[in-house]
Formats: sequence, structure tokens, C-alpha cells
Amino acid sequence: MAWFKREKSAIQNPTPVDERRVRTEGLWTKCNSCRAIIWKKDLETNWEVCPKCEHHFRLGARRRLDLLLDEEPWTEHDAGLLSTDPLHFTDIKPYAQRLLEAEQKLGMKDAIVAAEGKLGGRQVTCCSMEFGFIGGSMGAVVGEKVARAIERSLAQRQPLIIVSCSAGARMMEGAVSLMQLAKVSSALARLDEARVPFISVLTDPTTGGVTASYAMLGDLNIAEPGAMIGFAGPRVIEQTIRQKLPEGFQRAEFLLEHGFLDAIVSRKELKSYIAQALGFFLDS
Repeated sequence: MAWFKREKSAIQNPTPVDERRVRTEGLWTKCNSCRAIIWKKDLETNWEVCPKCEHHFRLGARRRLDLLLDEEPWTEHDAGLLSTDPLHFTDIKPYAQRLLEAEQKLGMKDAIVAAEGKLGGRQVTCCSMEFGFIGGSMGAVVGEKVARAIERSLAQRQPLIIVSCSAGARMMEGAVSLMQLAKVSSALARLDEARVPFISVLTDPTTGGVTASYAMLGDLNIAEPGAMIGFAGPRVIEQTIRQKLPEGFQRAEFLLEHGFLDAIVSRKELKSYIAQALGFFLDS
């Protein structure tokens, strides 16, 4: 009968609720597509792809490079470039403060990592965008890093791969940001004339000035499943043309069907697909 009796001391000094609670906060996440509850470790092991429905979560810039490049160490270029806040822009908070907060949170000075390494044994130049840094927006630093990466590819005649994940041009830099579209596009034209391959990988989301420049200028344009890709947002387009947009408009599958993409490739197959494509470009 002692099993069914409460100790008097336990009643008088109950354990605080916070101590009795199982501490699982932050260890699970919910899939935005199938609503399954996923153990975060499983998601991380699976390269941020839902094991239930194959929904592709966003992948950080450095993790993306780890996915695509071979195991041997890759080299980062231009890591020290940072914005000078040319307009001294302020909205809810100063732009300079946004830059500082993003740098402290992510350990990078802007929204792209420019690297050099091997993919499938071939030396490549690879740029990977980070959405967590002010929405992966393209300012002067992003444009300059991409332009320098193109110049390295041209000088060394090695393939260029750019993984886009961006909300578009960075409004805090105004016309300075918009100038990057022309700068990067003209650099890619020189790369094309030299017949050096450029593969563009579009992930969720790829929008605005990034879509209007290098993201859609690849010799091969590849997207991840379900990625949102477009220039203006759907609501803006509907208000402009005063028409209801088709179902799935601006999703990768819709763009592939209408000829704007060359392929949709699952994240886990992306490296092998690009390696095979580079073999086609360089060995044929």
C-alpha cells in the first residue's frame, strides 16, 4: 500500500513545473508541406529535406557548399568585403545595424559565400547565397563577389556554379544595388563568349533582381522541387494585370512546364546531376 501513498514532504515541497517538464523545445520542427513532426537531427542528416514528403527546407550557404563540393577543403574568397551603407539608410532601424546583427548571427559579412573547390573531381568556382542575411538580398557586396567569381572562372577557365536563394535587390542600397544586375550580366556575357560553363541553381525563393540577372542566365538552369521563382510577387502581378494567376504560378514545376527551366533536381541528387552536366559541357 505504500506505493499509493504520497510522501508528505513531496506535497509540501512540490518540484517546480519548469523542472518537471520534458525539455524538447527546439528539438522538433513541423514540415510546411505534410505537417509531419520531424526530429531536427533527422532533418539535418537528410540535408534539410523532409523524410516523409520530400519537401525542401532552406539550406544555409555553407551547408550548401558542403553538399555540392567534394570532401577536401574548399577555399573561400573575398570574405572580408562588407557594405559601406552608401545611402545611410534607415527604416525601422538603421541599415548599418541590420548588417551588424546579421553578421553577428551568421558569422558572415554579407549574403553570399564565394568559394573554390572540387565537384566530382573537377575544380570549380561556386557561389552560395544565404537567405538568413537580410533575405539573401543583393547589394553592392553580393554583386561584387559574384563579378569577381566570374572573373576567376574566366581567368582559370573553370566552371562556375551559383546557387541563388534571394528576395531580390537590396532596397537599402537603392540604385547602387540595381547597378549590380548590369555588372554581373555583362561579366557573364564575357564568360559565355569564352565558352566557360555556367550552371545556375535556383532554390526557394529566387526572386526580384537576382532572377532578373544571373539566376536565369545559366547555360543550364536547375531548380529544386517546389522552389518559388519569379520577379515580382504574385499579389503585385495580379493587381497590375487585374487577372487571377494560374495555380502553382512561380513554382519550379510551372516554370519547367513553360520552358523557363531546364530541369528540377532533388537536393540529394543535385551534386551528381551537376557533375554529369559538367562532363557533358567539358568532355564532349
